[in-house]
Amino acid sequence: MAPSLRSLPSVDRVLADDRLDGVPHPLALAAARAALDRARGEIREGRDPGDLVEATLVELAAGSRPSLRRVLNATGVLIHTNLGRAPLAQAALDRVAEVGGSYSNLEYDLEAGARGSRQDHLTALLQRITGAEAALVVNNNAAAVMLALAALAEGREVLVSRGELIEIGDGFRIPDVLARSGARLVEVGTTNRTRVADYERALRPETAVILRVHQSNFRVVGFTEQPALAELAAVAARAGLPLVDDLGSGALAAVGDESTPAASLAAGADIVCFSGDKLLGGPQAGILAGRAELIERLRRHPLQRALRADKLTLAALEGTLAVALDPERARTEVPVLRMLAEPVATVRQRAERLAGLVGGEVEETVARVGGGALPLEELPSFACAIEDTLFDALRTGEPPVVGIVRDGRLLLDVRALADREIDEVAAAVVTARALH
Repeated sequence: MAPSLRSLPSVDRVLADDRLDGVPHPLALAAARAALDRARGEIREGRDPGDLVEATLVELAAGSRPSLRRVLNATGVLIHTNLGRAPLAQAALDRVAEVGGSYSNLEYDLEAGARGSRQDHLTALLQRITGAEAALVVNNNAAAVMLALAALAEGREVLVSRGELIEIGDGFRIPDVLARSGARLVEVGTTNRTRVADYERALRPETAVILRVHQSNFRVVGFTEQPALAELAAVAARAGLPLVDDLGSGALAAVGDESTPAASLAAGADIVCFSGDKLLGGPQAGILAGRAELIERLRRHPLQRALRADKLTLAALEGTLAVALDPERARTEVPVLRMLAEPVATVRQRAERLAGLVGGEVEETVARVGGGALPLEELPSFACAIEDTLFDALRTGEPPVVGIVRDGRLLLDVRALADREIDEVAAAVVTARALH
């Protein structure tokens, strides 16, 4: 006989089952109700809902599993925004565990025995790395740009090249950041060509800041022209205006064509803004570094408190910056930098090992940096190719494995996978095949 809505047990009958003994009543009640709701839908669609107590146990297991989970990244995108950007260095994780598991001197000056500032903890590190007079940390780079413009240009005009009016992830646009800061955007030049003279013609008594924006996730090629930063700095200096350089990706050492904060400040920028994650390899954060008097204005602005970073972010960033003091050490200990520099022969060996474990085929691929950094950079890589029918099972497994379906096959690119993760991916493939 086909199941009917009348055949479903009551909530009390489900809860009376011995298999739910020891489960706190509120949790069991919510799970049983969810299981019964799901069962009603399945019956209406002509399917058998099965054992309602087992369904309740499944609901309990799903409810106790954390929503934010570790994922094995087999996409070949190193700084994958949807997958949490890049992993942290062990030094950063150690600092988070130490500071997060105890009280800390977040806003307490131990030497003076009085209230301190959370902004002081990273200042010395950032001064050494960037050559800046002062520095400030907020919760992301968009917040850093907004704070700089709110503090220096609220109610006044900001000059930006039309070629730099970018949109980053999730529809977030530079003109919107400007609007929220209270500053007024003045576009100069054209999409592909902007000259020093364009900035000079746009200068007015209402001009407060010249802003240069890193093009982030795209490049304009062909018939193009942009002033060198030193030329732009000269325009700003003659006009008595601050030059704010939004670098975006946060590379502290030379990586491809990405500019570094130290180079930008040396070329004449008054403030640089950059990300703590992405190519810096730390936690999500926005870093502002530059002239002390300007950074102090930002520090005292009311918006700074709303945008400030928490203690765990500061701890992770401190650990990352401590590693970054030694570029050679950073290339081996900061995961994203290690992945970028890894020889392709080593990547191939990892793909061959995975293919041998799961019976897949090694395929040459191209990995990407991701995260809006080095958009034209192609990283030679290798993947293990398996049947594309496993995509869903791997994605929803434990741990989840996310690859790329292409030309009827599932590619598990290994450039963003650590050596220790290959066995986990292989085990996940075996489990997925058994369930398929």
